[in-house]
Amino acid sequence: MSTVQDVKNKLNIVTTVLPQNAIGTTDLTGAAVDTQDSVGVALVAHVGLSGDTLSGSVKLEFEVQHSDASGSGFAACADADIDAAVTGTNTGTFALVDAAAEDELVYKCNYIGNKRYVKVIVNLTGTHTVGTPVSVVAILLPSHSPA
Repeated sequence: MSTVQDVKNKLNIVTTVLPQNAIGTTDLTGAAVDTQDSVGVALVAHVGLSGDTLSGSVKLEFEVQHSDASGSGFAACADADIDAAVTGTNTGTFALVDAAAEDELVYKCNYIGNKRYVKVIVNLTGTHTVGTPVSVVAILLPSHSPA
């Protein structure tokens, strides 16, 4: 039998988009995550059951933005800065949810760009009358994790 590794104490998990109902027309802006001293950054979005009929005109997109400063200068990262880019309204999109088969799923990507700060924007297209539960966390692997 193999030895079980202590994963939970080796990772830093930071919420960037608090669990909430994505409703209306206003995009959700995640908090900036400092990636300094990390050798890996994964962004994980959890999408719940949509109360609206999702389509090309009523959809959610999860976009990675990055910056060298924590409070300013954020812009959509290039598709090459993440490992799971999909075609979206902006570059840096790692999830496009525009059909019922695409809700109630977890989407993830690795940030492989070179900026210090990252955050996720949940872009809402169309009017989300009932809404869709969403949340996003960043999982960071510190460069010096405990043994």
